[in-house]
Parts: sequence; structure tokens; C-alpha cells
Amino acid sequence: MLSINVKKLISFIIVGLVVISCDDDSNPAAPEGHIDAEGFALEIDGTEVYRQFEGAITGDLTLAVNETLELSIHFLDHDGNEIEHEDEEGEEDELVFEIVDMNVISVESENHEDEGDHDHDHGDEHHELGFELIGLSSGSTTFTLSLMHDGHADFVSLPISVTVE
Repeated sequence: MLSINVKKLISFIIVGLVVISCDDDSNPAAPEGHIDAEGFALEIDGTEVYRQFEGAITGDLTLAVNETLELSIHFLDHDGNEIEHEDEEGEEDELVFEIVDMNVISVESENHEDEGDHDHDHGDEHHELGFELIGLSSGSTTFTLSLMHDGHADFVSLPISVTVE
């Protein structure tokens, strides 16, 4: 029990340090190519199933053993609106996951090109970030996700609870 609390404490300290290190009140605009997110929403087939926004959490993630959830992630601005995400040429954001109990779940990152208008200019493509959440064994655990850009995290989530039945 103590080791789980220590892991949570360390996660919160890391999140706090990342927020402090990336926060610059003298320049309210996010640096070019960086996402200034206040939260995110997770969707399955366009339906929101989980949200973290300014510390508030709604929804839950529950799946069966051997089930795979294909989740898309949409980062939210200070008003709770989706931030349009476009990769700069030669740069690509990636999701990184830290799982507390890797015996309960597995998480695999994936990038999807927007399946909208296929006749648009491909030089400025919109990419949707997503990941697969896989139930490995019955139990509960948490994971955090980080949006990495140019060697550092632009956003780090609070711990996300998952139950595998």
C-alpha cells in the first residue's frame, strides 16, 4: 500500500514540476508548435467517454480482459474547446504513457490521419492522436499520459483510473 502512495506522490511531483517549468507568465502565448492545454477528452468512435479539465474528471474507463479500446484524444484549451492539432513539418508530437500496474493494462500509441476531406492540400495535414487500451487481467490501475514535443512534455495528465473486469 505504501509503494502505491509513494508512486502517486512522485507522479504528482513530476506533474507539478513540468507545469512550473513550462509556465511563463511573461509570455501568455504558447511557443510556436506547442500546445497550451488545460485538459483533454477521450473518445471512442466520436463519443466522449472520459474527460480531465482543469482538475475535474468525468467518465470512466472500464473494459474486459482481452478487450481493446481504440481511443482518440482531443486536447482542450482554457475554455474547454478542442485545440486543433497540426504537426509542423519535420516535427511530430507523440503520446507517452506511464502505467502503474503493467499486468492489468497495456497502452499502445497510434497516430491517425484525419479521415475528412481527402482532396485537401496534404502539406498541412491534420493528425488525430490516439491510442489502444488493452485489458490484460482483472483489476484496477492508473496511468498517466504525456504529450511530448521537442524533447519535453507540453501536457501531463492526472492519473487516469482503469478497471478491467
